[in-house]
Amino acid sequence: MVHQEQISLSTKPNGDMHDLTDKVDRIVKNSGIRTGIAHIFNIGSTAAIGTIEFEPGLQKDLPEILNKLIPPSREYRHEQTWHDGNGHSHLQATILSPSLTVPVRNGRLELGTWQQIFHLECDVKPRQRQIIVTIYGD
Repeated sequence: MVHQEQISLSTKPNGDMHDLTDKVDRIVKNSGIRTGIAHIFNIGSTAAIGTIEFEPGLQKDLPEILNKLIPPSREYRHEQTWHDGNGHSHLQATILSPSLTVPVRNGRLELGTWQQIFHLECDVKPRQRQIIVTIYGD
């Protein structure tokens, strides 16, 4: 069986994080699937999905380290072509990934105690994001 729903988010620029765990878990419950996988996918090339301990320190640390590793700059070829200020945003989102797959067991997401599903906005502008959650299984 396959079940699919969408999550809508309004984000703030670069570094805005949202905890999606409860929303995705609710979709799993709505699906009626007991054993399978949940696939969570951000539509767009400048935001990422992943897992983290969703606490205030890491909510600041992750965007800060990404901006150190892949800083805003006018030197990226994307910037030289488009001049939109978000070359680093594309690279950060690509490094992290636009999607995540989580096992579903006994009708629940199989996550660790301190492991939550997050959405990270990497773009330089606020965005209206759509996340597609697809549950596969029995």
